[in-house]
Amino acid sequence: MARDFEYVFVYGTLRRSFQNHRLLSRSPCLGGASTRERYALYVGEYPCVVRDQPVSPIVGEVYKVDPATLMVLDALEEHPQVYRREKVPVVLDDGREIEAW
Repeated sequence: MARDFEYVFVYGTLRRSFQNHRLLSRSPCLGGASTRERYALYVGEYPCVVRDQPVSPIVGEVYKVDPATLMVLDALEEHPQVYRREKVPVVLDDGREIEAW
């Protein structure tokens, strides 16, 4: 049976206090988290993660989103043309590890 939600890890403008967070207003926040793997994070016009440059874990937040919200986020991020959404292991601040987009 398919889940009716997905976990989404956010590290840029979708985080609390940033301009696009309103799109997650109906999505429960699981709390702070960081990626298990190390990546490079570049901030220019928008944040960009580079997988093949293992600098450090990326710090962000995890949300439980429904399919409609995920579609809205994909439209915002222009997935897959500008951003490419991928599942990665993240470690929540409470120590639990989950897979999140």
